[in-house]
Amino acid sequence: MRALLVAGARPNFMKVAPVLRALKAAGDEAILVHTGQHYDYEMSGAFFRDLDLPEPDYYLNVGSGSHAVQTARVMEAFEPVLLESRPDWVVLVGDVNSTIACALVAAKLKETTGARIAHVEAGLRSHDWRMPEEVNRVLTDRLSDLLLLPSRDALPNLISEGLSEDRIAFAGNVMIDTLHAQLSAARALDVPSRYGVDRGDCVVVTLHRPSNVDERSSLAQILEALAEIAADRPVVFPIHPRTARNVATFGLEAALSRLNVVEPLGYRDMLGLVEGAGVVLTDSGGLQEETTVLGVPCVTLREQTERPITIEQGTNRLAPWPLTVEGIVASYRQAVASRQDTWVVPEGWDGRAALRIVEALHEHEGSLSLASPVTAERT
Repeated sequence: MRALLVAGARPNFMKVAPVLRALKAAGDEAILVHTGQHYDYEMSGAFFRDLDLPEPDYYLNVGSGSHAVQTARVMEAFEPVLLESRPDWVVLVGDVNSTIACALVAAKLKETTGARIAHVEAGLRSHDWRMPEEVNRVLTDRLSDLLLLPSRDALPNLISEGLSEDRIAFAGNVMIDTLHAQLSAARALDVPSRYGVDRGDCVVVTLHRPSNVDERSSLAQILEALAEIAADRPVVFPIHPRTARNVATFGLEAALSRLNVVEPLGYRDMLGLVEGAGVVLTDSGGLQEETTVLGVPCVTLREQTERPITIEQGTNRLAPWPLTVEGIVASYRQAVASRQDTWVVPEGWDGRAALRIVEALHEHEGSLSLASPVTAERT
């Protein structure tokens, strides 16, 4: 079996790495395409190094741009790759622009290439169509032949949209495979001490979503809340390039004075920092999952989450929306008080999701027709 895997942005790398290893262990051929959607070395190259990923077979170098421009560039660059490589499966992960772009190309060329589409992390829904990621998620699922669930609660979303259950398989959370593989090495780095804080004492912050950082008033409120929290515990803030640019543009540099602002971290350093944190405040999807497995209280700075299982079974909570200084600080204090010695980890977040993904690819390799992936009718 020949499988082509697409990685475009930082969250994708942690998901494709274990699938690549599982494919090779099974004796299958794996082709890695890096679209270059995250073109900054610290946001891309460092992750390849930490995760021991091979050099990509194809690097598309699409760079930045609007959603339309970036999606179009990926489609244009990916089409000749697919026509040349002709895999049995195009394996897509997550919900970034590279994911939907490659799904569109593969779907349009399906009769020409015979390649089927598998979507890892299928069925996640925020139900907020203002989020570009929600559009990408829903459309990629609609185009896919095999839908690989990261958690059981994703199944009803797909069924309600009329997707055929015989194309759906439970895989579990493949990003957690990477966490399990890297956790021991990450702990050994003792990252909290690098920033002069004790394990379990610091607050780790990540912030990058446009709804939080692209408007001056929103960003100023969040930074004010972080400054107040910093009076209670040290705050370590690996700052995203987008956020750093907007802080400068809006003249908010003074608001960072109480925070320990550091450059973006590689995967292993970031995992070591989060594992040693007392609380995490974030608008990232992946950190909601990682903190749930690590047992670290998490406050998500978003209106809703496509990962509700991290709230129902994990250590995550949503800050009151719309965000205010008072609401963020109150959620932080509740998170501190909620830390426990035992917690629930969702089913399939066990380090073996990649094995289940490869098993599903083999199982469905000859059983899925090239017809439309939607065959169920609404009742």
